Amino acid sequence: MRRALLSSLACLFASAQLLHGADAPAYRTDADGPSNKKVLKPDGKPLEWFQLFDGEFPPEGSAHAISGELIRIEHPLRTFRIRVDRDDSQDRGVWDLPLEAEMLPYGAIFYHGSFAALADIPLGTHLRGLFYKRPPEDKTPPPDGAYRRGITPDVEFRRCFRLEDDFSYHARQKQLWKIESMSLKENKLVARLHQEGQPAGEPKTFEITKATRVMQGAGFGKLDALPPGQDVLFNLTWATLYGPGRITDLWADAEARDLATAQQREVHQLYIRDRGLPAWVSAVDDEQETVTVTLFSNVDPALFDDLGLNAPIPKGMPETTKTQPQANLFVAEPNLMTYDPINDRKGGNILERTTAPAAPGSSGFQLKVKCNMMLEGYRPRRIIVVQPATWIYRTLPVEEQLWGRE
Repeated sequence: MRRALLSSLACLFASAQLLHGADAPAYRTDADGPSNKKVLKPDGKPLEWFQLFDGEFPPEGSAHAISGELIRIEHPLRTFRIRVDRDDSQDRGVWDLPLEAEMLPYGAIFYHGSFAALADIPLGTHLRGLFYKRPPEDKTPPPDGAYRRGITPDVEFRRCFRLEDDFSYHARQKQLWKIESMSLKENKLVARLHQEGQPAGEPKTFEITKATRVMQGAGFGKLDALPPGQDVLFNLTWATLYGPGRITDLWADAEARDLATAQQREVHQLYIRDRGLPAWVSAVDDEQETVTVTLFSNVDPALFDDLGLNAPIPKGMPETTKTQPQANLFVAEPNLMTYDPINDRKGGNILERTTAPAAPGSSGFQLKVKCNMMLEGYRPRRIIVVQPATWIYRTLPVEEQLWGRE
């Protein structure tokens, strides 16, 4: 009897251990505290941040949030630096130090509530991002600290999944700032964040200056015309240096915000039509000369319509394009640049348009393209850009080509 009881207890203990192991987190997240805080698994080993794998999209919620001011860009390479915001987890010795990062090939940039390129964002703009650690083989030295010794605790997070200005960040979450008071004499604006009409934090005091631009309706407005209770969005600079930040641009009403987003959408669509839709190769059939690609979600999805049967045909292009959609595939690097765009592109008929499982970074949109020539770069997990045949090919400026940068 005693032996049977001990056996049952052992089974229960083993089951509890298995259950506990199943519930143990696979990787750490921001919910576990600051990035410089050590987090342990139930077995006492360190709980690590999620490490990206080539050819796989990351799971939802696995990135690390970092915010800061844009201080340098190399927009053709999609690399940038931000001066990391101060927070309570940092020692004073590591305040205001730079983080250097690169956009992931499926990484998205937002400005004024729409997709964007790094070139669209002015230096000095306060940004919010989601980042992943660099791969173990990346031995890039840290930034020099802008003439100061020291390294930000977030220095390992060199791969950016999403980057957005404050306008985009708050608009995405349906948040607005409600003005509580303003003093032009003291250059102060007090506002409280609201989400879908309800308060979502304590009032904050921002700096305003005569240089602050106010967009109202279809034109410009004046700071002294903004009454208490007005719902606004704004972008910042000098955030965390001297309080919550200095307001550079303020949108005073829904019309002004909608116009800013619509104009940025046009800028983005033109940019992508000149350069192509980012994707990676999911499958290759050398015998059938077909390449299956998965398009990324870092572009306006309206652009995917140009891959269909009803896409508009540019003047001088044969009508057969409408009945047989075609696409060109450009061999590219993870930064989306090509070496020789004229020769690094081949293509042909789009045989299939299918959907893939939803995942962060994936549009869920796949194409199988019959290529008239198979290039070496058409290999699984390799990066390409896709250009619908109805888009007019334009030679990019030389600084946007990798030719000569080796």
